[in-house]
Amino acid sequence: MVDGLWQVQNLVALVLGIALFAMQVYAFVDALRHREDAYRAASKLTKTWWCAITGVCAALGLLSITNPLQIFEIIAVVGAAVYLADVRPALQRVIGRGGRNEGPYGPW
Repeated sequence: MVDGLWQVQNLVALVLGIALFAMQVYAFVDALRHREDAYRAASKLTKTWWCAITGVCAALGLLSITNPLQIFEIIAVVGAAVYLADVRPALQRVIGRGGRNEGPYGPW
């Protein structure tokens, strides 16, 4: 009984680790796609910095796929999430892919 519970917990941890790693790789690839001047126009850190941040996040995610609840993985998730939630939408607005007019808290 206990052995089966450990297997389920390991499977859930592995699935979570793979999902988080996929998010981190997506953030890294997206950071590579945008032009350097778009980062400056959006008043964000440079492309080099965001590529380094998201690249380190993806590397940490790869190293902790089987144990996604350790502190380094949490830091990596936060780094990738900041890029995806703050930087990516700002870059999309600058290059004209933002869709409708949106303010920081929704459409206006």
